[in-house]
Formats: sequence, structure tokens, C-alpha cells
Amino acid sequence: MDNVTAPNHVSTVTPPEVTLIPNNSLLTDTPEEGRQLAVIMARLIIKLTQPDDEKRKQLREVYGNDAMMLIAVGQTVATEFATIAAANNYWRK
Repeated sequence: MDNVTAPNHVSTVTPPEVTLIPNNSLLTDTPEEGRQLAVIMARLIIKLTQPDDEKRKQLREVYGNDAMMLIAVGQTVATEFATIAAANNYWRK
């Protein structure tokens, strides 16, 4: 992949420093803690994707009133939770 350049529509700007996995671990003691971690991780990816605080506040007005967008948020959290659950061997010992 030498000398590969990004297409014009792809940003080459380095995003702000955001820790996407708090404490660098997916391990949690309980499923409830895993679910809370999933919510945090979903929020962090939004922050990385749209680093402008003011713009995120404006967008909350939009998705907060759109059932399909709210369902998409739930699906994002569910995907993160599935990853965390697998990493925790589904909390089975």
C-alpha cells in the first residue's frame, strides 16, 4: 500500500485524542457493568466521529425526535454490548 492517497471525500485530519475503551479493558464484573460500558463506548465513537461539542448538541435535537435514529442508537449499544459480553465469556465461569 505504498503511495496510497485518501480519496478527496475522506478526511486526512487526525481526530482529537479520545480513549475509545475506558481503562483499556472490556472486562467487567457483571452484565450490568458491561451494558454501562457499552453505552459509554457508543457515546465515545460519536464524540470521535463528531468532535465539535456544539454540533453534537444541535444534532441531539434531530435524533432525539426521530424514532428510527433512536433505534439506531440502541443497535449501536447492542453491538458494543455483544462484543463486551463475548470478551467476558458471557459472565460464565
